[in-house]
Amino acid sequence: MQIKSLFKVSAIACALTLVGCGGDIKITPTVNDNSTNTDNSVNNSNNTTNPGTTDPVECASYQTDAGTVEGIYDGLDCLYNDSFASKNIQITANLTFDELPDGGIHVFEDALLIGEDGRTDDGFEVPTNGPTMTVKPGATLAFTSGEAIVRIARGAKIQAVGTAEKPITFTSAFAFDRHDLEGKGAQYADWGGIIINGNGLTNQCTNAQRAGGTCNVASEGITSYFGGNDNQDSSGKIKWAKIWYAGSGPRVGGEGDDLNSLTLNAVGSGSLFDYIHIHQGFDDGIEFFGGAANIKHIVVTDTQDDAIDIDAGWQGNAQFLYIQHGTVTTRDGATAYMGNNGFETDGEKNSGPDYSDVPASFPTIANVTVITTDGASVRDEDPSQAHKFDDAIKTNYYNALAIKADATNGTECIEFKSDGLENAAEITFNNSVLACAAEFKDPTQMPAGMSVEQWYENGGVNIRVGGDADVLSTDGFSTNSSSTAITISANNLSDLDNSFFDSVDFIGAVSDKDSSSAWYQWVEAAVAAANND
Repeated sequence: MQIKSLFKVSAIACALTLVGCGGDIKITPTVNDNSTNTDNSVNNSNNTTNPGTTDPVECASYQTDAGTVEGIYDGLDCLYNDSFASKNIQITANLTFDELPDGGIHVFEDALLIGEDGRTDDGFEVPTNGPTMTVKPGATLAFTSGEAIVRIARGAKIQAVGTAEKPITFTSAFAFDRHDLEGKGAQYADWGGIIINGNGLTNQCTNAQRAGGTCNVASEGITSYFGGNDNQDSSGKIKWAKIWYAGSGPRVGGEGDDLNSLTLNAVGSGSLFDYIHIHQGFDDGIEFFGGAANIKHIVVTDTQDDAIDIDAGWQGNAQFLYIQHGTVTTRDGATAYMGNNGFETDGEKNSGPDYSDVPASFPTIANVTVITTDGASVRDEDPSQAHKFDDAIKTNYYNALAIKADATNGTECIEFKSDGLENAAEITFNNSVLACAAEFKDPTQMPAGMSVEQWYENGGVNIRVGGDADVLSTDGFSTNSSSTAITISANNLSDLDNSFFDSVDFIGAVSDKDSSSAWYQWVEAAVAAANND
């Protein structure tokens, strides 16, 4: 055993006993108990006193009938064990996480469930004003277990709004040496990710269930319930935030029953998701199951499955999405390819007269860059692609740029599944560029018997320029405004909803003429972090 690891094990023994180890370990009382004893001790590898902090530090706390439940401050971090939050505790009071001084973080060993969850067909009533989880700018929440998720129930809210200077971070505790007992470093699937359950529409429920208030769809991964009748519902905000090393492999339901980095289950348009960087997730970056939530300024790097997964009748909007597939070094030293699809788009879970009130997914998506590889994802050996269309999907893309520089190993940019052709006439690209060494998985399987040229090029509205075209600037992520390969102009989006879509003069997610903007700098920092990981 290395001396470093031996020291960490000794430190954890000190934390368990809290006495007899010498030094000056300080533990803040955890529960101001009015009626009963609540044990909130937490195992931690680096309980140390930080002499630079003189002001008192208060960890997050909430009220119960038993009293105040509070995290433990160890001199640097706030620690929350399964007496504070777990899969068996639903927190129904407001909860706030502040930025901690001197690089301190909030550490969780189990699930953090905000709001009460239940089935309305069993008598449960969704609260109209449930609790709010607030995360302040600069705060970091770190998790030690694949079972540790953040789940926001129907009626509850998350208000995690950072700033450009002080983003919020949700990440693996193993990203911090003092919590990495084995020295293995952070990696995908270290924790479960964020699940937000809304009251929006999803075609996973019948018309009768929605009308009767009994729409209760079980979420993937770890069961909770979502769905309702309100596509304008608000589940809160996540803005200026990083979600790293999240997700999980198949759960009890088998393949496909996974945890994503951010799952938006029937979340309504009253919510806000803006300036988010998702990195190295096990499953999807963001997955929509119905609802009408909008997303903007999103970066997804090196997630194993799909960057954006659309399903069950999502009717939202999206603008400025930068997606990059790449490789990571696993804990055993191997190089692993990350990324299946930039967009996996599914229109519906169910169809027919009983589900007619919720149409197939039909989002509008503008200013996209998807950079694929020629590898197969370590997750399931599926190829890296830009778009996959399935299950009667409908979509309008504007100013999209798809890139595949190499297709030696037989990967392509676009795939139509058989059901994806059902509404293919309503899958449109506008002012878009396909810069791919191999373009279509099956060029003979095109909408309504059209040729590739007829469907994608659309009379010259879009262009195909090949995998060696000079479409990116020297920074490797923004669109090259001087490119001689891009011979079409951007759509200024004036015909779209100007309450959401910003007017633009460039194709792709980021313009090289915009290097002083907050968006350019957000992508620049995200790409640098991903390339160094």
